[in-house]
Amino acid sequence: MFAGIGIVVLLVLVFGGFIVSGGSIGVILHALPVEMTIIGGAAIGATLAGNSGAEIKGLLGGFGKAFKGPTYNKKDFLDTIFLVSKLMKMLRTDGPVAVEPHIEDPKSSAIFGEYPKLLKDSTLIHLICDTLRLVVVSSGTLDPRAVEEVMDNSIKTHQHHAISPANNLQTLADALPALGIVAAVLGVVKTMDSIDQPPEILGEMIGSALVGTFLGVLLAYGFVGPFANRAKQVIEGDQAIYHVVKQIIIASLHGHPLPLVIEAARSGIAHSNQPAFADVFDGMRGR
Repeated sequence: MFAGIGIVVLLVLVFGGFIVSGGSIGVILHALPVEMTIIGGAAIGATLAGNSGAEIKGLLGGFGKAFKGPTYNKKDFLDTIFLVSKLMKMLRTDGPVAVEPHIEDPKSSAIFGEYPKLLKDSTLIHLICDTLRLVVVSSGTLDPRAVEEVMDNSIKTHQHHAISPANNLQTLADALPALGIVAAVLGVVKTMDSIDQPPEILGEMIGSALVGTFLGVLLAYGFVGPFANRAKQVIEGDQAIYHVVKQIIIASLHGHPLPLVIEAARSGIAHSNQPAFADVFDGMRGR
């Protein structure tokens, strides 16, 4: 919602201010199709040349993240705490044999089935199941610090992949001002080729060329750059749910008491999504 509002505010104030100051919007509208074709074509071509199909798809998804916002909310973080804590409690009280069917086939698990939204996140499910599978096959002899290192590497690898759309959007934003200059230079070349024309015609041609520079800067700092920043915020916010999984598993493997396990999981969650300690503790009592 805020992305759409921001676009409207930007367009109204930039072009409204130009019109109020006495500028003629007709000059910009006349040059817009050609300049946008040059800048947009160059941007699309450079993006295609510098990225794979998956990265291009992810880049488009970055725009979607800027509009849709975070995937997970406070309830989802609460559900993650409940899910992983329930599995760790089962591992501790009933042993590896009881946990094994759930982690081998989470889609058929009654425990995982209570959280259908979390079950859709394959990265989250693999992080939980693969880690617990290590614990199960090792018969509880693993050093928690070694498990933590493995989980850190897994989360880091996923984060590197997940953040690439935001990085690619930022790369595109950094390139747009230069591509605007390319369009402007071509406009100047065209103007110089028509130097024998009357001043009013030359003025219109120079104005059209300058629109290219204007569009490149506006697109970079008014649209694509902010979208890249918002996509990065959303992606990093969603990544916190994997750290919640890690904190619960590692704290439980260390044998910490339940209140400390809860606080270890809660402490890494942003305040906007952080459930109250009482909500977590009371919820776990009823499970």
